[in-house]
Amino acid sequence: MLFGRSKRKPIKIPEKKVQEWKYTTCNYCSVGCSIEIGLDADKKIVTTRGHAGADVNRGKLCIKGLLEHELFTSPGRGTEPLIRERYFDKFEKTTWDHALDTTASKIKEIQAKYGRDSFAVVSTGQLMTEEFYTLGKLTRGCIGTNNYDGNTTLCMASAVSGYKRSFGSDGPPGCYDDFEHTHCLMAFGSNLPEQHPIIYWRLKEALEKRKFPLIVIDPRVTMLAQFADIHLPITPSTDCVLINSMMHVIFKEGLHDEAYINAHTQGVEELKALVADYDPKIAQHACGIDEDTIRNVARIYAKAPAAMSIWTMGINQSTHGSDGVANINNLNLVTGNIGKPGGTSLSITGQCNAMGTREWSSCSGLPGYRALENEHHRKEIADFWGIDPEFFPKKRGLAQTDIFPAIETGEIKGLWLVATNPMTSMPNLPRIRKALEKLDFLVVQDVYEDVETNQYSHVYFPAAVWAEKQGCHTNTERRVNLISNVLPPYANSKPDFWIFNQMAKRFENGKVIHFPEDTEEAFEEMKHLSAGADRTLDISGMTYEKIIAGRGIQWPFRKGSEGVKGDPRLYTDGKFQTPSGKANLIPIRFINNNEQPCNDYPFWLNSGRVVEHFHTRTRTGKIGNCNKFSPTPYMEMNPDAAHELGIMHQTYVRLTSRRGDAVVMVQLTQRVPRNMVFIPFHFHDCVNRLTLGLLDPYSRQPAFKQCSVRIERIEAANQAEAARINFESRNF
Repeated sequence: MLFGRSKRKPIKIPEKKVQEWKYTTCNYCSVGCSIEIGLDADKKIVTTRGHAGADVNRGKLCIKGLLEHELFTSPGRGTEPLIRERYFDKFEKTTWDHALDTTASKIKEIQAKYGRDSFAVVSTGQLMTEEFYTLGKLTRGCIGTNNYDGNTTLCMASAVSGYKRSFGSDGPPGCYDDFEHTHCLMAFGSNLPEQHPIIYWRLKEALEKRKFPLIVIDPRVTMLAQFADIHLPITPSTDCVLINSMMHVIFKEGLHDEAYINAHTQGVEELKALVADYDPKIAQHACGIDEDTIRNVARIYAKAPAAMSIWTMGINQSTHGSDGVANINNLNLVTGNIGKPGGTSLSITGQCNAMGTREWSSCSGLPGYRALENEHHRKEIADFWGIDPEFFPKKRGLAQTDIFPAIETGEIKGLWLVATNPMTSMPNLPRIRKALEKLDFLVVQDVYEDVETNQYSHVYFPAAVWAEKQGCHTNTERRVNLISNVLPPYANSKPDFWIFNQMAKRFENGKVIHFPEDTEEAFEEMKHLSAGADRTLDISGMTYEKIIAGRGIQWPFRKGSEGVKGDPRLYTDGKFQTPSGKANLIPIRFINNNEQPCNDYPFWLNSGRVVEHFHTRTRTGKIGNCNKFSPTPYMEMNPDAAHELGIMHQTYVRLTSRRGDAVVMVQLTQRVPRNMVFIPFHFHDCVNRLTLGLLDPYSRQPAFKQCSVRIERIEAANQAEAARINFESRNF
């Protein structure tokens, strides 16, 4: 007997006739997956697959990578440069020459009237490294403003600051291969299965081969926490208390690596004195983890032959972010877990080329991890570019998070935004909106014309996307990989590299400084500037051909290096980039300066990613299957807390903080405690209307993860209107 239809029509995957595969690298997160794009006989892109021969992803891709080829024809792409007199006027199409001439003229006009630093530039973590280098040349060498930064300040600045404080230089010291060698992994505020799925797959594969303890520290029961051996549901922002308490146990019980500490670190006595105040009996009341558990995880970590720590935004996006990174480094230094297989402090970077920004964009200094504060560095770059060293400022200017307040005060009159969307990504969005309205001149350079920030621009530059250009990325483990040019730019959009070169021609120093015509020539300049026996960031032995052959090469990879394998780890010899050559052990005293839940705002607000979307959804929001699986903003809420407020599953509520309000759909789940809610940060006009603008004093990174809200039930009669507001937040 047959049940159902007698003539079934099974789902059939359409055949995709691929005639040619083109090599490239994923342009989403920092994992750095190698990709092959399939073209048919008409040179049209029909599919994407992971490259099986690449060590990073070994043929695998997440949903974003599998659908990445749809970006080329996704809706909302910019086709022509646009211009208007005032931000509320209607845009008019114009030529590239007119748009560039107008922009250069307005920059010069603003600087002549208000000073060189009255015009600011904010970049991204998603351009090619050669484009970052060229933008740095343009901004530092031609425009001359010191108010220049990347939006990586929102995600990785605390990791950069912490590495510099501890080791004397930026640069993650470990690699993915450490999963294969570690005997204990501790993850701080990192939800790999949704944030970095392919790294999670690497971890899971390592665990299947050889079981070792997985300890997850996160206030929410994330997917990674569900798979952990031990989950520590810490009180938000108190990671430093927990780490100090662990080190208290390690020193008290003699579990530290005294030989390593004596040979390779400085400051241990000051650190011991500090952590003496963090007995687990006392610390448990601050961090929410009981004293027995603190002692247990401290012993597990310290006794492991090799132990490693990873972290993502749960550490970085805090007023204690830089301190948290420095304290993770402390933990690994006192246990001898730096520079050896399976022992490392590995920050899991956010954007695809945030490392390239850090290395070559000149945002926080000069190319190749050089500092503006260093006279020798200023002269070295000025001589290479052929300009007067006095053209450079002698210290770093404003970070992105300080640029917007400077617009409010009138210190900054003009702004150029490159592939970044502060109208979704910045905290306290009502304040950002008002700041953008005050600008005399705003330029938005983006792949998409309908990006939210373009509502306030005077000039719009349509940029090419991903494999419509050529250049390199650097991933989380310092692996440089190549994006090959597969298609010509869409309509009249242009590669960012071309836009920066053309703008340089409109400034005096642009006639002096050499701007290469192609990215490979720019890469050769970078190689020259990277060379040196005392430099960790050395790419002088790389070529585009070698990068493709190796499916990516980790730096340092020095001139004369054989094969296509770089050094997988830094500091293997125990020598650091400090004046003494020893790592700094930095005493971190916790000061609780964050917004806390109270009677008026009784819930913690937490935010994070979902696997289907990337950052502000400027790209993934236009991909059908990404939206299908994660179509709408929602809020995770504990069922017991919801019951007390009379809130039902899949109804709408209003969240209010001291800064704004938002309407979201409720998803009841035990993944969050009674006094906390969680919202994915990807959706326009939602979570960042509520978030706190407090900054880390070292990194200037915002405390996205810690603020307080109240929840108000929306009556049944108003649910339809709430659903409409929620729908508009999708920003299709």
